[in-house]
Amino acid sequence: MASNLLFPTLMLTAGIGIPVMAALNSHLGAKLGSSALATALLFFVGFTLSFAFLLKTEGVPGNIFRANIPWYFYLGGLLVAFYVLSVTWVTPQYGVGNAISFVLLGQLIAISLIDHYGLLGAQQSLLDGKRLLGLAMMVSGVFLVIKRSA
Repeated sequence: MASNLLFPTLMLTAGIGIPVMAALNSHLGAKLGSSALATALLFFVGFTLSFAFLLKTEGVPGNIFRANIPWYFYLGGLLVAFYVLSVTWVTPQYGVGNAISFVLLGQLIAISLIDHYGLLGAQQSLLDGKRLLGLAMMVSGVFLVIKRSA
């Protein structure tokens, strides 16, 4: 199945893009003198490309607000905005590695809870001993990567 290679490759590429985006946007914010302006520009470019892709692949969307979709499924943009604003502001002062390391730690905590309890419609995958060991090793790795000021 193509997804055996395609999905991990896409997600690895997306993962590589996160610190690159953080570095680019934090420097843009520093040069503009505004983390908020850099974030707004990032979202403008992202919206433009996403909307063009939507129109090219699916055409003009129909009814996007449907009664059978819980309201909170529409709030992902708030989390993305919070992430981009915070990483754009923090990264120049704290470093890309440190900032993204703590982002990764937050992601590890969130995936553990979401998967274990099957939150937000996710497939439930209980935290067994093997997964807990893997998470503990990843958390340890995050703390080993963080550069501490002496």
